[in-house]
Amino acid sequence: MSALLLAALLSTAPADEAKAALAPFKKSLMETLLTALKTSPEAALDVCSVRAPQLAKEASNAHVTVGRSAFKLRNVKNAPPAWLAPVMAELTKEKRGTQTSRTVAWPGGGTGYAEPIWAGAACLTCHGKNVAPAVDAKLKQLYPADTARGFEEGEFRGVFWAEVKP
Repeated sequence: MSALLLAALLSTAPADEAKAALAPFKKSLMETLLTALKTSPEAALDVCSVRAPQLAKEASNAHVTVGRSAFKLRNVKNAPPAWLAPVMAELTKEKRGTQTSRTVAWPGGGTGYAEPIWAGAACLTCHGKNVAPAVDAKLKQLYPADTARGFEEGEFRGVFWAEVKP
């Protein structure tokens, strides 16, 4: 195998690991949120505040850690790691709805990976410009410092991210 081909295979492996770890997290989070939303927006907020961190932990392992982040945070525990903020800035410039990603190789080893989250219609129930009074009250109770509102459908909401250890 040529050195160039070997280097290409090695450079894509962390991104593949990141995608593989993110896939079940994204799927289970969306299914859980949409199921809860059928009950009520307040039930969906409970999923975001309690179940989402658990799902991220369940999808992570000793080699890959997954999560989500945004510039407009609802939960301060989702603040972006240092490597992620410039990646998110790049992704905000992408065309709405684009299926894209960014991979960052860290100087000391390891890799960061991020995919955009585009605000869907269901997201606007809690993240849109006009939320119902009961939703507003629950948001204020759960997230006193909430800034994750005012989105329009298709707008950049944040990212799913993964960190792959060397």
